[in-house]
Amino acid sequence: MAYALKRLGVKSVVALSIGLGAWTSIEAQSLRWLGTLSEYTESKGYGVSSNGSVVVGSSGTRAFRWESGYMSNIGSLGGNPTIAYSISANGVVIVGTSYLNCCDRRAFRWTSATSMQNLGTLYSDDWDSAATSVSANGAVIVGWSRRDASPNRIRAFRWTSGTGMIDLGTLPGGNFSEAHGVSGDGFVVVGAATNAQGQWRAFRWTQPSGMVEIGVLQGGNASIARAASGDGSVIVGKSTIANGQWRAFRWTAQTGMVDLGVLPGGIESEALSVSSGGTVIVGWSRNFIGDPRAVRWTPQRGLEDLNVAFASLLQDGSELYYANAVSADGRYIVGWGFRASNGRYEAFLLDTGEAGCAPPHPADVNGDGFIDDADLLEVLFNFGWQRCP
Repeated sequence: MAYALKRLGVKSVVALSIGLGAWTSIEAQSLRWLGTLSEYTESKGYGVSSNGSVVVGSSGTRAFRWESGYMSNIGSLGGNPTIAYSISANGVVIVGTSYLNCCDRRAFRWTSATSMQNLGTLYSDDWDSAATSVSANGAVIVGWSRRDASPNRIRAFRWTSGTGMIDLGTLPGGNFSEAHGVSGDGFVVVGAATNAQGQWRAFRWTQPSGMVEIGVLQGGNASIARAASGDGSVIVGKSTIANGQWRAFRWTAQTGMVDLGVLPGGIESEALSVSSGGTVIVGWSRNFIGDPRAVRWTPQRGLEDLNVAFASLLQDGSELYYANAVSADGRYIVGWGFRASNGRYEAFLLDTGEAGCAPPHPADVNGDGFIDDADLLEVLFNFGWQRCP
């Protein structure tokens, strides 16, 4: 047991069992369509702050920042398009990519104080770069930098104000790498890189270990890591299986790569974001001919269609296509779908009403991050036990 148990009366046990169900906070659910910038007719949401108050993404050819019902254009580096891919936990730092002119684009870092900062490229002859993810405090940014001319190359980078862009290298024998996600603490970078056979493989990068391949699902030959949990212990993305179709995966050092499956009738899926604790994963799943369906995975419920789970919020015929990001606590989900009321494809902010990431609680006896029947049973099986003095 994680702590000493003294003798409990029947009333205490009943109170504990009631408390188990009450620990996960359930509040009002809501779905908000975020609209578009005035000159455009579509938008897509790609990132959300930890409290769900700020959303970033793209509308037409411009990056937006949405807060308190207002969508603002955050500018560009001179060209089109500009896309905001990620935002820090406090909603202050936004990262993405913006064209300088017709042909060259650059990774950027944006704050209200500095506006849009060009992060440059890894090497002077690189033509393109993009920032794809940012740490919780906004200090670490990751992405990729590319040169199209011979010799062709793409390299994953990690950026801080002190170091600038650092080349994270490739897998042994490979020529290309891209960073797609960074852990909340900024120490773990994930993405995909080619191996000696030219196959794309998901990787996990840390300062002491460098770039390490995390494998593929059984029978597969390619994988891409999209995001990491707060401490980098959980990684999500997609991998091919034996028939060549893509499947969403969840990886830990203990379990390896686990297939999260597809929705009934589906043929492929992808995990795009994960909560800080690693227990809420969002993405999409699709069948042969239908539109993609935004999905959420949790250990308790498995893979579920958000259109079904939150059908009461979609009674006008609207549909959620892609869930691109989830807040640190797993409560807020952003993406894009079809808004029936105006016939547009728009970014959405879904408040699931579930505070899925609470601080450590003494009632979580087995330390698995959930207060459930397993904890109650452990208490009951050890009822009356007392530590010797």
